[in-house]
Amino acid sequence: MSWILSNGKLFLICIGLSFLSCIGITGRFYYDKYVDTIPVIKEVKVDITEYSPFLKDSKVAKFNYESSLKLSEDLPKIDGATALYPMYSSFVNATYPEKIYDPENSEVLCSTTSKAYENLINGKVDVIFCAEPSKKQIDVALTNGIHFKMTPIGKEAFVFFVNSKNKVKNISSNNIKNIYSGRIKNWFAISGSFSSIKVFQRPENSGSQTMLEKIIGDEKIIEPLKNDVIDGMGEIIKHTADYKNYKNAIGYSFLYYSTQMVQNGSIKLLSIDNVYPSKDTIKDGTYPYSSSFYAITRSETTENTKKLIDWILSKEGQFLVKKTGYVPIK
Repeated sequence: MSWILSNGKLFLICIGLSFLSCIGITGRFYYDKYVDTIPVIKEVKVDITEYSPFLKDSKVAKFNYESSLKLSEDLPKIDGATALYPMYSSFVNATYPEKIYDPENSEVLCSTTSKAYENLINGKVDVIFCAEPSKKQIDVALTNGIHFKMTPIGKEAFVFFVNSKNKVKNISSNNIKNIYSGRIKNWFAISGSFSSIKVFQRPENSGSQTMLEKIIGDEKIIEPLKNDVIDGMGEIIKHTADYKNYKNAIGYSFLYYSTQMVQNGSIKLLSIDNVYPSKDTIKDGTYPYSSSFYAITRSETTENTKKLIDWILSKEGQFLVKKTGYVPIK
């Protein structure tokens, strides 16, 4: 009899564990389904074909007169961040000989920020147009005996955004540091709403991640959220997760990109220390996270590269910076 009771208990335990397992699997299934419904909001990449120099219907900014600088030989090889391609394409349109410039194989390239720095360090290009380099990029350059010369040519704003339904409209610069260093983990400390903060970041050595590192300073930044991605060899590799618009999420970008992202109404930009990011607050310096972007060369560069940068800083070059949609440095 005791043997039968013992086996009966074992049977009931097995049934119970199986039931709990089913609940767990079912719960995970529906949670994954829920997560899949939350939109991923990626930075809107520039369609560079729309801004190619010298094309008939190009959107590139132009003069209605001849540029004072015309280069015909020893053309500076250039590269840069994708967001800045419309701007430096306008420089090419104004000063280079008219022809097709393949952004993957010509004197005028268009790479990511990290790739552009690699090309400059390796001597493949003469000048790049990017945000300032990361510490890692500077260290790699110094290891190769390269010193960067950075010439500011325009200004941008580094912005933070949240789900449009989040009650938070303003956040202090100190709280930004506390969130990204891990000291604040719940929105309750900021808005009074009890909800954990889902903190998104950008890939290492991207322009926006470098800017975050500058803001946080000596503080250690928390580990970024990761996605498992299967690469071409079938191996699972970790990638920094794209911003997913949870109600409790926070992310960041530059104003140029984020204004495109905001258009669908699902996210909103935050004021920082009660100052909203705009061209006016960038220009007058009241927005705390205004930042310059640069024409960056090696310490020694070609004569025509120097001429091009001097021209960019002239009234004509600064006109094109502004007409493209950025704030000129002068």
